[in-house]
Amino acid sequence: MENKRTPEIRFAGFTDTWEHRRLGEIAADTYGGGTPATSNEEYWNGNIPWIQSSDLTENHLFGVAPKKHISESGLRKSATKLIPQNSIAIVTRVGVGKLAIMPTQYTTSQDFLSLSNLKADVWYSVYAIYKKLRGELNAVQGTSIKGITKEELLSKSIFVPQIEEQAKIGKLFKQLDDTIDLHQHELTTLKQTKQGFLQEMFPAEGASVPKIRFPGFTGDWEERKLGEVIDNQYNGQTPSRENTSFWEGDINWLSSGELNRGVVAKTIEKITEDGRKSANLKIVPKGTFVMAITGLEAAGTRGNCAKLGIDTTLNQSCMALYPNEKLLNSSFLFQWYRKVGQEYGLQYTQGTKQQSYNAELIKKLPIILPSVSEQILIADFFDSLDNLITLHQRELDALKETKKAFLQKMFV
Repeated sequence: MENKRTPEIRFAGFTDTWEHRRLGEIAADTYGGGTPATSNEEYWNGNIPWIQSSDLTENHLFGVAPKKHISESGLRKSATKLIPQNSIAIVTRVGVGKLAIMPTQYTTSQDFLSLSNLKADVWYSVYAIYKKLRGELNAVQGTSIKGITKEELLSKSIFVPQIEEQAKIGKLFKQLDDTIDLHQHELTTLKQTKQGFLQEMFPAEGASVPKIRFPGFTGDWEERKLGEVIDNQYNGQTPSRENTSFWEGDINWLSSGELNRGVVAKTIEKITEDGRKSANLKIVPKGTFVMAITGLEAAGTRGNCAKLGIDTTLNQSCMALYPNEKLLNSSFLFQWYRKVGQEYGLQYTQGTKQQSYNAELIKKLPIILPSVSEQILIADFFDSLDNLITLHQRELDALKETKKAFLQKMFV
């Protein structure tokens, strides 16, 4: 029979069963909070950190940066308390379930209960409590959680090993989160770097040359209409949903909702050859630029596009563009449209309820172009940046999955 008092994965040398402990037993002291009168300026902008729920980030258990500070008089004249360093601040009302270790003394709003002077390793405790609260909140997902009382929180229990094992587990998860933070920072920096280059390597509005160019290229870029530099356009259809023989085949079928402003590597649905024939669908080859042409009224879908990493058919909300290769490089078109797509979606689409493009509107979209040889260098540069961003995103996702698995297997 499985032992529910030991985890599936342990550090070598530890065999003792874990003890069941209530949070009220782990914390020697607990503190609530309060808010000094906001109308009294003397209570604010002092040197004492004061945190509110919005200062904490979901699933992030340290590194809280208080946005507000209170004064000594604000501390004395309100219900808030000065809480010792290395306490765990837990949100019990708005944003219930968020928590973090606070390495220095601090105060909080009334939305918190803080656990202090812990009789357990602080890092082990914060991850164990996080896992406990996440599990309970996920179990009631979709239900409105207005808050949790002090008594309810302190009555909750976790399993606790001996202190040496606690310290090892806490240190491991802190190192995992530090690594995740580092990868997140690198990913954010890469994305910001890319945005900077997009601004500098394409001409600004009203300009005919960019601020940054590859060596050897001079002269103005030329403004054209898309219809002048593409040979063809194509949008697809949806085979009848009523005919089951048209679906679950081996031919990719792409919908506009799957356009990810990146490279499409797979489709959610596939059709059969009979389904393809029934809707007279063409196979659009890998490397083609595809843009969304309907449902562009929402900021999240306006400017949606992709470069195909697979051969696929399309639904009626996707438009494939086939450039004249002597005038326009497909990868350059993709990078350019990612830059201007949201703005163009506001300027050039039609419709009152659902903003849309059609083939003639697309032909009228302005594009400013250098020579094809310069286009290729620019596209290759941004493709390389995209590949690096994708690699960092995969590494970050893998680290998060590793942490998730260890949370399941290293705690009871």
